[in-house]
Amino acid sequence: MARLKLDNYVVPEAPRLGVRGWLRWMWRQVTSMRVAIILLVLLALASIPGSVLPQWPQDAAATRGFIAANPFWGPLLDTLGFLDVFGSAWFTAIYLLLFASLIGCITPRTLHHWRELRRPVAATPRRLDRYASRGPVTVSVSADDAAARVGAHLRPRAGWLGALTGYRVRIDRRERADGTPEVALAAETGHVREVGNLVFHAALVGVLLAMGAGSLLTYRGQAIIVEGRSFTNAVVAYDTFDAGRLFNPASLDPFTLRLDTFDAVFDDAGRALDFTAHVTYTAPGADPVAAEVAVNYPLEVNGAKVYLQGNGFAPVMTVRDPAGEVAFSGPVPFLPQDAVYTSSGVIKAPDVTVGEQLGFKATLYPSAVEGPFAIGSVHPDPANPVITMLAFEGDLGLDEGVPQNVYRLDESQLSPVRGDDGQPLTLRLALGDTVELPSGATVSFEELPRFVALDLRADPSLPWLLVAAVLTLAGLATSLFASRRRLWMVAREVDGTTVVTGAALAPAHDTAVMEALERALAVASGGEPDAARDPGEREHQ
Repeated sequence: MARLKLDNYVVPEAPRLGVRGWLRWMWRQVTSMRVAIILLVLLALASIPGSVLPQWPQDAAATRGFIAANPFWGPLLDTLGFLDVFGSAWFTAIYLLLFASLIGCITPRTLHHWRELRRPVAATPRRLDRYASRGPVTVSVSADDAAARVGAHLRPRAGWLGALTGYRVRIDRRERADGTPEVALAAETGHVREVGNLVFHAALVGVLLAMGAGSLLTYRGQAIIVEGRSFTNAVVAYDTFDAGRLFNPASLDPFTLRLDTFDAVFDDAGRALDFTAHVTYTAPGADPVAAEVAVNYPLEVNGAKVYLQGNGFAPVMTVRDPAGEVAFSGPVPFLPQDAVYTSSGVIKAPDVTVGEQLGFKATLYPSAVEGPFAIGSVHPDPANPVITMLAFEGDLGLDEGVPQNVYRLDESQLSPVRGDDGQPLTLRLALGDTVELPSGATVSFEELPRFVALDLRADPSLPWLLVAAVLTLAGLATSLFASRRRLWMVAREVDGTTVVTGAALAPAHDTAVMEALERALAVASGGEPDAARDPGEREHQ
């Protein structure tokens, strides 16, 4: 090492690290336990915005609404990646650094533990009085037989579990300082503690890998099916569809699902008791199969699960233009707004042959009752279904090719239809009614089927994630509750008798170690090894 002379002092000059030195230093920092804990905390903190703020992959409409409602913070958070947390560069960086930290921590520790298991057991100390000891006791067998008995008692049972939880035993014949021969036995156990620690860290890596694979390979779609209609498992058939970056939409199995009937059971007070969707599932090339989808009882199809997420009414409406031609006909899902299923919906009739396009903002009352000032519903069952609606005419904006929300009406190019008094016209239809607009167009309320909202989810990483989570808990429990334990025994023959002395070393919380030592001395005295295996030792192992 170069030195600089300053007067009478010699100051050592620090060596230059160089590129390799800096890389080695950074790697050691990344693989340190301190940095791993910091990265775990950062990963947990970074996940909070993904749960609090709307996210583009999960709900693009809500995210756009958040940005519009917050003209300063919305674009800023979007630029920083807080509106797509789990796909942002900084979250990925934390994720990869944690992954590298765990790998860099596990690999050398695994090699070190493997070498430790192959290393011979340390010899018995010369002085046992420095440890917690028992004895001396006099036995009726020779020193060699006493050591052999204890060794057979302590050695592991057959199998890999016994090899991990049993004692590693070493027996030496040696001489004391005064030349007296003796037999020394050293036994140690507790290697399973470090194995549990390694399993815990390896399982954490498994959790990270499973989560990463799940985010890349999973897919999830939501679809609304009306009674009597079918759904085909294709991306274009979903109302919303979200998939990982490595998911191939062509791999979707094109099964069909038909909603035959939907049972909704309510008590007299209108509280929901049960929801069951009776469906017919048809796999490609197979016969149709009747099935049910209920709350907390999803339908399993080809590794995916179909959940019942919601339900409501989908009135069948028919709109005819002034020329009598059908401008729109079909079921329109209405979204429930309260516990009695007062529902709102939008009807758009763009295909008119005469006059302007028509739009309607409607409200459904399943069990309508007239109040002193307004109409309302008193029960979710459709005892007296009534629809009230406001009519609009003009340009619906559908011809511009810009996607629209089917539950909202763009009124920017529409004007309300007015009655003879000049006020916006409110239409009221009971089931089976037809009303006529001032322009001659008509609206009919023909049927009232139900609809169900189904959520299909498939995540091939879930079984692996479960296995990794179980191994994480098992490894953590093993590393916390197992402990290192060492037992020693020295047997020597004095005046024709064999004297045995034992000692033990274990952590303070291992209160069963002395009982294990006493059992070992009992075995040395001639007790049966199987009968002498102590309960405390079993609990320790």
